Amino acid sequence: MAAVSTHALAGTARRNSFPSCLRVFVAVIAVLLAAAGPRAAASRVISIIPATTEMLFAMDAGDRLVAVGTYDRFPPEVDRLPRVGALLDPNVERILALRPDLVILYGTQADLRQQLERAHVPYYPYVHRGLADVTQTIRSLGARVGVEAAGNALADRIERQLADIRARTGSGARPKTLLVFGREPGTLRNIDASGGIGFLHDMVEAAGGANVLADVKQQSVMLSTELVLARAPEVIIELRYARGDTTAPADLRAWDALPAIPAVKNHRVFMLQGEEFVVPGPRVVVATERLAKTLHPELFK
Repeated sequence: MAAVSTHALAGTARRNSFPSCLRVFVAVIAVLLAAAGPRAAASRVISIIPATTEMLFAMDAGDRLVAVGTYDRFPPEVDRLPRVGALLDPNVERILALRPDLVILYGTQADLRQQLERAHVPYYPYVHRGLADVTQTIRSLGARVGVEAAGNALADRIERQLADIRARTGSGARPKTLLVFGREPGTLRNIDASGGIGFLHDMVEAAGGANVLADVKQQSVMLSTELVLARAPEVIIELRYARGDTTAPADLRAWDALPAIPAVKNHRVFMLQGEEFVVPGPRVVVATERLAKTLHPELFK
């Protein structure tokens, strides 16, 4: 009788263990699906990335946003939305309190991703790369929030406009161009310039320039004045992003310290101001055209 009882208990244990394992498996799958995001269109979206925020507004999905990041500035409608931090300081408590069904975050924000997974909140990881990735992201994001046709139409328009700029500048000379996006004010110390990868490099090439640092496969290159002299750019373009910076144009006089550089010798040192140069979103067309007009003014009369 004892043997029968033991066998019966073992059978019962085996029968009970299967549903338990199944419940664990289903729970794991649920977490993975939550991390990947539901297939239903997102209607309560948080974007902490200026580029993706601009993309959503440009594809007429700005009404899906319930919060944005600290550094979102465009379009003006973002000023009416709550701020929930950015790359280094996301406010997780506030993000969760807003009950989003999609959070757009940087692909490098591993800690935020883990916290969203634990809370079963879907997310969209954004990766900052080249110019072609701008329209790829627009298409992907449009599909994810349920406006696929609008996203595709916006991406198509941007690609056509960029192709038009390339065609317009493609037949002329390609001046050797140094694109600078940072240095110490009033000096030529700690010069940050665009290397041979990234959307800034791609915009210079699309605008009809030849990046003097194209062979350096980095997005950002720290330059010495000796290296600037060695590369001998024919055009220097500085980018400034701060609003209302009235001192920036006068700061170009710092380049007079290097009169042997062709760009300085021929008075082809320029400064362009605007947030479109730092946000790889729909305004890349505006930014690329401004670069093209600077490099090839004769083509845009």
